[in-house]
Amino acid sequence: MTKWFWRNSPGESAGDVRQNVRVGSVELRNPVMTASGTAGHGDELSAYFDLSELGAVVVKSLSAEPWDGNPAPRVHETDGGMLNSVGLQNPGVEAWLEHELPALRRHGATVVASIWGFTVEAYEKAASMLAGVDGVVAVEVNVSCPNVEDRRRMFAHSCPATREVIEATAAAGKPRWAKLSPNVTDITEIAAAAKDGGAEAVTLINTVMGMAIDPETRSYRLGSGAGGGGLSGPAIRPVAVRAVHDVHRAHPDLPIVGVGGISTAEHAVELLLAGASAVQVGTATFRDPKAPALVARGLEQWCRRHRVGAIGDLIGGLQ
Repeated sequence: MTKWFWRNSPGESAGDVRQNVRVGSVELRNPVMTASGTAGHGDELSAYFDLSELGAVVVKSLSAEPWDGNPAPRVHETDGGMLNSVGLQNPGVEAWLEHELPALRRHGATVVASIWGFTVEAYEKAASMLAGVDGVVAVEVNVSCPNVEDRRRMFAHSCPATREVIEATAAAGKPRWAKLSPNVTDITEIAAAAKDGGAEAVTLINTVMGMAIDPETRSYRLGSGAGGGGLSGPAIRPVAVRAVHDVHRAHPDLPIVGVGGISTAEHAVELLLAGASAVQVGTATFRDPKAPALVARGLEQWCRRHRVGAIGDLIGGLQ
C-alpha cells in the first residue's frame, strides 16, 4: 500500500467543545460518519473503536432484493486513491434488517441506511421496507446508479430522474439525504432537483468515474471491463470541496454532508468551512479501520487548539 493516505495529530486532552450538529431534522452527536460502501453492512468496525463515538454509521447501499455485484477483480489501487467496481453487492434490505441492524443497535450506533435501485419502483420498494424500522435515523438515497429505464443513464445525471427517485423514497417515512454524483456539468441543478423531491440534505460527493488498463496484458484491470469504476480517496477531495462549496453558495439553506478523500481533522474542517454540516470518512478506513474515530477525535482537538467552542460555528465559515 502506498503512502498517499493520512496523518493524524498526536492525542490531546479533550476540550469543552460542543460537537453536536444538525443535518436537516437529524441531530448528530458529532459531524463525523462513515461513508457508505466502506464500512460494511453492519458492525464490522466495532472491533476497532466504539461505534457510538461517531455521529452516525452509514451502511453499504442496500437494494430491495439481494444483488451479487460485479465480477472480480473489483478494486485497483491508483497513485492517489482507489478505483472500485464492486457493483453495490448487498444482501437486500430484508436480510440486513434481520442480521445486521441488531448488532449496530447493540453497539449504540446511530444508523443511516443507504438504498439504491435500477428503477424508480425498486427505490420505492427498498424505501418502503425501512418504514417504521426503529434504529434508523435517516435514509441516504444513492442516486448514482444506472437507470435501466433511461438507457442506463445515471439517475443523478438527470434533474427529473433525481427528483422522481427522491419523491418515491418518501415511502421510508424518514429523513432522506440524496447522494449525488460529481460527474455532471452543474451539480447545483441536481441538488435543487433533490431538494424539490423532498430531500432534507444532499451528500456530496460519490466517486468520480475512472478506468485502469494494464499495459502488460493490454486488458482492463477491473472485472467490469469497459464499465470502468469509481475513483475515491485523496485524489477526489478537491472535487468534493468544490462541489460542497458551489452547492452551499447556490442553496445556503440545504444541508450538505461532505465526503471524498477525508483522512484527517484538517480535511474535515476544510469541507465544513466550504459549507458541509457533517462529513463522512470512507476510503481512509481501508488503510486504518480506526480512521473515522481518529478524525472525530482529531476534529475536537483541532477546535480546542483553535479556540473554536462549537463545531457548528465552522459550517460555511469560509472567509
